[in-house]
Amino acid sequence: MADVDAAKSLSGLLNGIAQRVYHNNADMTEELLQRELYRELPREEFTALHERMKGLLKSIAAADMDPAQLEAFLTAQTRRQAGGGVTAEQAAALSRFWKSQRVRVRESLLAQSRWEPGLRGLSWRVDLQTAASRGAADHGGPVALVELELGTAGQDSEFVCLEFDETKVNQLLKKMSDIQQSVDRIAHRS
Repeated sequence: MADVDAAKSLSGLLNGIAQRVYHNNADMTEELLQRELYRELPREEFTALHERMKGLLKSIAAADMDPAQLEAFLTAQTRRQAGGGVTAEQAAALSRFWKSQRVRVRESLLAQSRWEPGLRGLSWRVDLQTAASRGAADHGGPVALVELELGTAGQDSEFVCLEFDETKVNQLLKKMSDIQQSVDRIAHRS
């Protein structure tokens, strides 16, 4: 019976950590988790357990471990002798938790990494002026019209229309090329 209670407490701790870290539930505090799940455990021991489980969950989530990676990671953790390792029971609880919560944690991490408002759509066209439409206002070339659809989750879209002449299009393309080169440099470093 003690093993079942220990497994339930650890499962509750992992869920509580996930609620706080990945689902932004500010009510799920370390103090609440100790009071509800590990009342008998001294504060220092609980803090060490909490930090170890939080660190392991962050490592697992950051790597978005598949079942094979998770098994290898947890096997390595159970073999560690010094304070950072886990017991077989803790490894089993971590495995059960990750198998049931991987999708939700991943979705939460993706949502936290998005900029808001986000780009929902983009359309563009190039307009050419005919001799009849030029009249007195001769712009002297094609005009690119770009419409951006911007929005925040759960809200209606906003539309922004941009107009570029040939010079502005070339400047925009140059900036995008610079950005691509910067991303490539960073990507090749890691």
